[in-house]
Amino acid sequence: MLEAPADIAMARKAAPPTWLIVAAACAGQFLVVLDVSVVNVALPSMRADLGLSATGLQWVVNAYSIAFAGFMLLGGRAGDLFGRKRMFLVGLGLFTLASLAGGVAQEGWQLLAARAVQGLGAAVLAPSTLTILTSAVPEGAARARAIATWTAVGAGGGAAGGLVGGVLTEGLDWRWVLLINVPLGALVLTAAARWIQESKAGGERRLDLPGAVLVTAGTATLAYGVVQTEAEGWGAAATLVPLGVALVLIVAFLAVEARTRLPLMPLGLFRVRAVAAANAAMFVCGMGSFAMWFFMTLYAQNVLGYTPIEAGLALVPSSLAVVAGSKFAPRLMRRAGARAVSVSGVLITAAGFTWQSTMGPHGSYVTGIMLPGMVMMLGAGLAMTPLASLATSGAAPGDAGLVSGLINTSRTLGGSLGLAILSTVAAGRSAGGTGPEDLTNGYAAAFRWGAGILLVAVVLLVTWMPRGGKSSAWGSLRTESGGE
Repeated sequence: MLEAPADIAMARKAAPPTWLIVAAACAGQFLVVLDVSVVNVALPSMRADLGLSATGLQWVVNAYSIAFAGFMLLGGRAGDLFGRKRMFLVGLGLFTLASLAGGVAQEGWQLLAARAVQGLGAAVLAPSTLTILTSAVPEGAARARAIATWTAVGAGGGAAGGLVGGVLTEGLDWRWVLLINVPLGALVLTAAARWIQESKAGGERRLDLPGAVLVTAGTATLAYGVVQTEAEGWGAAATLVPLGVALVLIVAFLAVEARTRLPLMPLGLFRVRAVAAANAAMFVCGMGSFAMWFFMTLYAQNVLGYTPIEAGLALVPSSLAVVAGSKFAPRLMRRAGARAVSVSGVLITAAGFTWQSTMGPHGSYVTGIMLPGMVMMLGAGLAMTPLASLATSGAAPGDAGLVSGLINTSRTLGGSLGLAILSTVAAGRSAGGTGPEDLTNGYAAAFRWGAGILLVAVVLLVTWMPRGGKSSAWGSLRTESGGE
């Protein structure tokens, strides 16, 4: 008994500072999101070097996004069962090795395979980043600030992709947009292995394999069908068949989850209104806002004549705005509540999209890119932090990885679907024209549609999200689903 105080002191001394854990988790999230967009400006160089076809070039991006979306829910649940730190290290290690393989690829198929494995590693890694963060920081104002940092870093990774890709491609070689992940990944792996503490759910360690196979196949097939629309259109068999197959697989997954004793995803989770509403809103917000960087980069380069580096630099104020919005959101949440802040953020984002839709073929930088971009991203930062907080608030420890994977999946699938829809809108409005006016008309139409989609998210939040935000139903649902 006399040794107990010393033991306690040693344990406290051994525990790493919370900020180190948050920093390691956010660094992993930054790498995951960065690689969604960093390859965009390097695509022409990749095509020239490896002899990729136009379809093959498209799959440099899509191979990553499909694997990412398809395996994320499984990655989140694996973290709950086998350890969040372990899955963080496994996912980041796989991501880093695949980046090395892609950077030294000599054939097109090697690059595509490496990008798919990168996506798989990201799917295992991404849910753990949020789960480790929420496990390390107690619920309340401190967790809201930590989630705000996580949101800001993730958004900053997406925003920085164009700039980083442009600098590396023009200054070094396209291969460095992938090889840069190797030293960064090794650094984060070392820090995570030292500072992050292991956590996992109690109870039986059994993965719902039938559910895992069905949901992974269903979400991956859905993502594949969505990206097919960019090349084939919505009415083509190449689009409709995978979308139909995806629907069948997802329905089968829901049937299996309703019957199994230890489901991969307890369906009772969706009886918690905050979780259901936050995920629905995140999905719709992703549909409307994810394509912002894509169309802004195209407008800057194809219409205004910016170089890749200039286009990346042009979006730096927008990147700073999303960071500012994410960091300011917790203060507003304490005063007005998460629901009100998320609604306000989405409305501000929609206003920015409406402003951007007034762009012209000879627009100035300040009014054509910088200011509307800052408004869009300020609103996005304000909205994403409370939505992530609402979706994870009050979650049972055994479901933390699942809920984190679910919110990431909602955002990723929503973004993929939205990009396909808005790309179709832009192509239809430009009617095949390649002149500055035709392209501008197409991009402007995409932003108008994006604003409309974001207003749908506002309606969902106002009518569905409970005013209190969180629910005490998690414990009973966990018991019903057979957890500890």
